[in-house]
Amino acid sequence: MRILTAELQAHAGERVQLAGWVHARRDLGRVSFVVLRDRAGLAQVVLDEPLELGPETVVEVEGLAVAAEQAPGGVELREPVFRVLAEAAQPTPVELRRPELREQLPTILDHAAVALRHPRRRAVFELAAAAMAGFRVALDARGFVEIASPKIVASATESGANVFALDYFGRPAYLAQSPQFYKQTMVGVFERVYEVGPVFRAEPHETARHLAEYVSLDAEVGFVSDHFDVMRFARDAVAGMVEGVRTRAAGAARLLGVELPAVPAELPWVHFADTGVDEPDLAPADERRLCEEHGELLFVTGYPAAKRPFYTHPEPERPEYTRSFDLLFRGQELVTGGQRLHRYADYVAALGGETGPYESYLEAFRYGMPPHGGFAIGLERFVGRLVGARNIRETTLFPRDRSRLLP
Repeated sequence: MRILTAELQAHAGERVQLAGWVHARRDLGRVSFVVLRDRAGLAQVVLDEPLELGPETVVEVEGLAVAAEQAPGGVELREPVFRVLAEAAQPTPVELRRPELREQLPTILDHAAVALRHPRRRAVFELAAAAMAGFRVALDARGFVEIASPKIVASATESGANVFALDYFGRPAYLAQSPQFYKQTMVGVFERVYEVGPVFRAEPHETARHLAEYVSLDAEVGFVSDHFDVMRFARDAVAGMVEGVRTRAAGAARLLGVELPAVPAELPWVHFADTGVDEPDLAPADERRLCEEHGELLFVTGYPAAKRPFYTHPEPERPEYTRSFDLLFRGQELVTGGQRLHRYADYVAALGGETGPYESYLEAFRYGMPPHGGFAIGLERFVGRLVGARNIRETTLFPRDRSRLLP
């Protein structure tokens, strides 16, 4: 029966069977080594004579597990018998045997099907999976219900944002910019909901921090007093993501040298009016500066109404500002959220009476909705801040931007 490379140490002195890919091969005259890779790690196989096995050949190998200090995990396989399951049709376009990929990012992305097999590339997405699991665990523990909303919608979600239009059986439709309208609607059903899924932004530019499609971790909660209640849930969700990485992807975090942030019970915050910024939004340089001044996790509250969607609740005393927030993480915006309008009349006023495109959305508010708010976390940005990525495409499985539609 097959075991994994990470289990070899427990089977020292036994004959075992491994299966995986030929990661690397070294011929040293009288002895040869094959490094086998599976989903759990690497194992060294010792051969008395060379065996023609090209990189990425898929094999099963049976042999004797023997303790060896120089081998990965302290155990190697000797007296091997190989069975080839599949051969690589040609040399790989990236060098997987090196400790780190040396190719440029465009090459890595062009050949993602192979590049993602590299242990360091794979580890990035182990972190992502662990973070998503941690998000779910944190919100499940607080009485949230997971939902799955449509990604084809009849109207744009956020005023001013760019949308992908499509032909829906002869009718105009759009790819959803967020599950915003649906998660608000579902507050009227479950009170607390969350969703993990793709969102789409027709970004007219290409930067190191923007994508046309990314994974958004959304939540919405009812019966809040103000946006500070929502901020506490956002803090808990981020803490859950950190804990998910700590408990579910410790090996990947060690391989990548990740330093997990401490998430205190109360995160610091600063009002937008006190940031020293004259523009209605923060520039990347402002985000970096504020984290340098206040710490690696910082809420900025009270964004100007001009830069927030129509459904954002204004500050009662200063309506030019809103009950909204961003959470900055290591110099970059990670979370956006706030309190929403919840009275039907307020929506009619906010839309200037032009409610036509939003009638389906506004139905929930006609029949009574509690004060509520929510937030959204960009998964790729979270992982990018953990691993110190210079470009968000490094933490995206198959990026989509203005120039990239494949693979």
